[in-house]
Amino acid sequence: MNELALKYGCNPNQKPARIFMADGSNLPVVVLNGKPGYINFLDAFNSWQLVKELKENTGMVAAASFKHVSPAGAALGYPLDDVLRKMYHIDADTKLSPLACAYARARGADRMSSFGDYIALSDVCDVPTAQIIKPEVTDGIIAPGYEPEALDILKTKKNGNYNVIAIDPDYVPASLEHKQVFGITFEQGRNSLKIDSSMLENIVTENKTLTDAQKRDLVLSLIALKYTQSNSVCYVQDGQVIGVGAGQQSRIHCTRLAGQKADNWQLRHMPKVLDLPFRSDVSKPNRDNAIDVYLGDTPEDVSGDEVWAEIFTHRPDPLTAAEKKEWLSKVTGVALGSDAFFPFGDNIERAHRSGVTAIVEPGGSIRDQQVIDTCNRYGIVMAFCGLRLFHH
Repeated sequence: MNELALKYGCNPNQKPARIFMADGSNLPVVVLNGKPGYINFLDAFNSWQLVKELKENTGMVAAASFKHVSPAGAALGYPLDDVLRKMYHIDADTKLSPLACAYARARGADRMSSFGDYIALSDVCDVPTAQIIKPEVTDGIIAPGYEPEALDILKTKKNGNYNVIAIDPDYVPASLEHKQVFGITFEQGRNSLKIDSSMLENIVTENKTLTDAQKRDLVLSLIALKYTQSNSVCYVQDGQVIGVGAGQQSRIHCTRLAGQKADNWQLRHMPKVLDLPFRSDVSKPNRDNAIDVYLGDTPEDVSGDEVWAEIFTHRPDPLTAAEKKEWLSKVTGVALGSDAFFPFGDNIERAHRSGVTAIVEPGGSIRDQQVIDTCNRYGIVMAFCGLRLFHH
């Protein structure tokens, strides 16, 4: 089949809509359940490329959580410790495969942004992964295949209408790609340049030491940025994205936005946050919303007792600015990637506040030396990869 009709385009008034192969060949995807829409397929195809490239680069299973054509999270399949399980609302006795761990990490980076996400898996979806997906609010999934029982589990979501796509893992797109804007066709060569640790060899700071873990995280950030709407920056720690700033007109705004998300991820490790007294009947999304409010404001600033009583068994003690500052002051080992050069040292100042110790960016600004000097002030190691990764 070389064509698939869609309900509508980006919006309900945009009809007709379809995906098709212009050369008459068969589509590399099969819809196994549901009826994915225009935006679903945009998320599916971008996220699939991301996880496929992560798997090829690292040899590890990978997963991504996409919203509006940018990743809310992406991760490799490292095991979850007890703290991460609690942060991601996963019971201690729940069986997790490496693929399930990868998705739990991808979803857990920014759970508010991942609400209603599109999921991409680098490998065949297994039962443990399907089981942790089942209770989440998500629009659909793309993977190279599904275990029969896993597919049955996924088909129960959304009253049987959950979108499940299988993609041919051997599909290679044409070297030229096209899109239309305002009735005018654009053509460009596909961005097929391979990203790996060789792009980290041009270290421009006084600190010349990059650990293997830092290299892994910097490469992960670059691969994620390759499929993130520009301008964009990406914070990574321990093999998972922890903050993405996408589609901002100013790079410092990207750095701040992603840095705040990364900070919130760090603060969610605090015992005071892990032990919030949620009522047993409060859903995961409502817990995530309450945690976000709790991290941003004290309960007294947000609402009265009657609102908090719907969420908690008792009013929690506020998380003070001093407590947050102290916790974040101890954060270190975070990696940061940027899809284009940092034009000013203020980006480095903001990154340092979020525990960044390693950076990769293309370089090429007239103020490169100012940026390098700011890194040197904090002992941050920075590599110029020479590769811009704009994505539109």
